[in-house]
Amino acid sequence: MNSARADVVVIGAGQAGLSAAYHLQRRGVDHVILDAEDGPGGAWRHRWKSLRMETVNGISDLPGIAKPAVDPREPSSEFLARYFRDYEEELGLSVRRPVKVHSVSREDTDPAGLLGIATSDGDWTARAVINATGTWTRPFWPIYPGQSTFRGRQLHVADYVSAEEFKGQHVIVVGGGISAVGLLDEISRVTTSSWFTRREPVWRDEEFDARAGHDAVALVEERVRRGLPPQSVVSVTGLIWTPALKAAAARGALDRQPMFTSIEPGGVRLAEGGFQPADAILWATGFRAELEHLAPLHLRGPGGGIAMEGTQVASEPRVHLVGYGPSSSTIGANRAGRAAVAAILKLPGISQAATPVSWG
Repeated sequence: MNSARADVVVIGAGQAGLSAAYHLQRRGVDHVILDAEDGPGGAWRHRWKSLRMETVNGISDLPGIAKPAVDPREPSSEFLARYFRDYEEELGLSVRRPVKVHSVSREDTDPAGLLGIATSDGDWTARAVINATGTWTRPFWPIYPGQSTFRGRQLHVADYVSAEEFKGQHVIVVGGGISAVGLLDEISRVTTSSWFTRREPVWRDEEFDARAGHDAVALVEERVRRGLPPQSVVSVTGLIWTPALKAAAARGALDRQPMFTSIEPGGVRLAEGGFQPADAILWATGFRAELEHLAPLHLRGPGGGIAMEGTQVASEPRVHLVGYGPSSSTIGANRAGRAAVAAILKLPGISQAATPVSWG
């Protein structure tokens, strides 16, 4: 079967993918957007209903169209899915979904040649790929001794629905990020909980200024430039004391304990030798980048990561990763989308409209 053809294939239609598509369309570059989801919204479609706009971290506007007025009580999953849908429709972005990309490979050995993209809905060839698949589909589960013996429920943040399902139970929350403390706040309102992290969390009383944020992103960027697996920006910046989290701390919900040494049928063995009974373990241990479909390109280096030059893979300039590493925040994803398109325009064979597209 013949492959369909586009100059650029964008994989994923979340914040990063839509940002890249905006700039491709604006510059008149031939492209197609492939998204594995059933509808607009990216990973936000799957966030738990209790994550409302008043508690979610700051969400940047997509380029070109500002967010509509926000009801702080509305679930972020509903608001952002609607915003992304309206954005696609208003700009006329033709997103093909649901289309799962199975693999990206080189069609030939010519560094200026074509890439092949195999999908659940036929194959494509392209001069460049912008990968914007995010992390939500790859939750990270640490391995601990005795994990398989636990008689209670184990779940990842990706599977979380509501604190109500844990009423009357003791819940152990593992992880030192924003999701962990947010869920501890929520769970502690309806039942008892314990918090475990590998490292002592670092707290800040004030929001980061532009300089602090820039420095934090630069540290993550340096890791990916060296070909190391990216850390989250939050792991560098620490946690912010919000009024809700201060209230949770007053309830004792944020009394952090060092990581337990093993899991037993009825709970966990504490670092000092004691025992904490538990009915559920919630792993708020983060996500890894969804890049398995890029495996045929052999992009990973000895350090276990992918060496990057901005959004461009250092060893494969036809492939750009947006929403990866330092661009994993919403504002970072917007910037990365623009940067990726600017770099792709320098590749041989990429053409653009003589007059950029304007939306008033």
